[in-house]
Amino acid sequence: MLTFEQKQQIIESYTELERKDISLKRVNYHLKSSLYEKTLVVEKLHPNGNGYVFVGDLLQYEQLADDRHLVNIREFSEAELRAIIEASITYLTEEDEPEAPLEESWKNRYGDELTLRFDDPDYGVYHGDNVEELFGTYESAKEYLLEEGFRLKK
Repeated sequence: MLTFEQKQQIIESYTELERKDISLKRVNYHLKSSLYEKTLVVEKLHPNGNGYVFVGDLLQYEQLADDRHLVNIREFSEAELRAIIEASITYLTEEDEPEAPLEESWKNRYGDELTLRFDDPDYGVYHGDNVEELFGTYESAKEYLLEEGFRLKK
């Protein structure tokens, strides 16, 4: 486990982060160039080595994050700490690429037709104007359609 001082040294090597001392000798690090209201990258770094890094909804940290989208870094190695800080900075500074409009027709062997359409932020499968299912990714919607015996109409 890295010491408090080692963690501070690693975090402070990111010049875009601004240190703010808080109570009980804890330290926060803010990202002033954040595109969002959220600027806190490292929260409550404590002399005992405990602390948290904001990861938003980054999938690679989904299992580690709490309900506030924070990951405890107490047991992190230097490589893990650098990776999570860089991911957080990227998350807070890069604008989301808008999804291209999508509308595809899918047909099964009985002639039934469904439409797969991107309705930001979801992918909807429609029968006429009625929603059959909603999915978070194109891949999961496509998998559903294939499992149900539908094929992309050419």
